[in-house]
Amino acid sequence: MLAIEGLNKTYQSGVQALREVSLEVPPGMFGLLGPNGAGKTTLMKILATLLEPDSGTARMRDTDLMVEKHRARMMLGYLPQEFGFYPSLTAEQTLHYFARLKGIHNGKERASVVDALLERVNLESARRQKVGGFSGGMRQRLGIAQALIGRPALLIVDEPTAGLDPEERTRFHNLLAETFADDSVVLLSTHIVSDISNLCSNMAIIRQGQIIASCSPSQAIKELTGSIWEATLTREQVDAVKSRCKLISSQMYNGMLRVRVVSPRDRPGEEFSQVMPTIEDYYFNLVSGALI
Repeated sequence: MLAIEGLNKTYQSGVQALREVSLEVPPGMFGLLGPNGAGKTTLMKILATLLEPDSGTARMRDTDLMVEKHRARMMLGYLPQEFGFYPSLTAEQTLHYFARLKGIHNGKERASVVDALLERVNLESARRQKVGGFSGGMRQRLGIAQALIGRPALLIVDEPTAGLDPEERTRFHNLLAETFADDSVVLLSTHIVSDISNLCSNMAIIRQGQIIASCSPSQAIKELTGSIWEATLTREQVDAVKSRCKLISSQMYNGMLRVRVVSPRDRPGEEFSQVMPTIEDYYFNLVSGALI
């Protein structure tokens, strides 16, 4: 288990990125969901030992990640939001380089690890291709491969599907779901709600540097069951609905607006039908209210 307690971080600019962040993250896939600027990347960098918090602690098993940095890095895999590879190196050379950094100095052992990783992320056929010519999806798969070196107990993945097309996103989801061991923690940070609903058995929502919810996706849906309504309305009708109940999403549909609202007690109007809630409903209800 990863135990985070009372993490605070304020940058020199005066921006308070984290405010008393506390979380208990069990083994398995755990999603950290929040809008851009919510503090996700700051938290990921602190856990990856790349940034010092102002206060607070984080422990993985019996290791204090804030104090025992070398030991923490030996049990850590990290795929940051923005990362670079040497474009002139091949995929094979890149993984050999990272394996050396992880302490795998024996050539035969390192070759065995690299071969297994290339096959695991479906890059065996591109092993001698220079990374500078890789697509975005191929780069992400190579990023996961380097993060998996050493069988990390804690795998941190920050905004992994941003910029990927739908096919590559699905492929990446499948790869990520297959990578973790039963006793390891995979912490997935994203602002894309479908990443969480497709992959994670537990999640937390962060807004303005604070954890505002922590539950399973099924618990989130259960909390809103019976409270979500949908209708297709004119803009004038939408304005009237907003005075009676909380609008959580809105999108254009054949020149009108298809809206979803939260109304726990009553039907918002004759035009509305009750629908099953989604993780998106739960997230938007907590974070942003309405999207117009």
